[in-house]
Amino acid sequence: MSERLSAYAPTFLAILRIMTALLFIEHGTQKLFGFPPGGSMTPPETLSMIWWAGIIEIIPGALVLVGLFTRPAAFIAAGEMAFAYWIGHFPREPLPEGFFPVNNDGDAAILFCFVFLYLVFAGPGRWSIDERLPQRDEPDA
Repeated sequence: MSERLSAYAPTFLAILRIMTALLFIEHGTQKLFGFPPGGSMTPPETLSMIWWAGIIEIIPGALVLVGLFTRPAAFIAAGEMAFAYWIGHFPREPLPEGFFPVNNDGDAAILFCFVFLYLVFAGPGRWSIDERLPQRDEPDA
């Protein structure tokens, strides 16, 4: 059973990459353009921290979506999510309640951070532009 499931790992890595990127882009478009509607976000001031967050969520999100420069784009996205958690979510509630991500609305930031970190190490999987680019030989460490 394990071998049969393992055969599908590259495909499901690509599905994880694509779905994560789509959700990440959605957070960025909601910040910058108010789409999809329903959030309490008003358009942020240009060059504000929220504006930069939206830009990072859209541009690296789109790169991860199509699988182009996946590892560096995922690294940037993971860093933004770590920053978002510690700056925007962790201090939101008084301790000890605020320590727990379920209480400070930081669940998504943590999950995005670790999925993007996984993509840094795992690469894009199938259905990516990176997969079609010629591979460079990396020096042995």
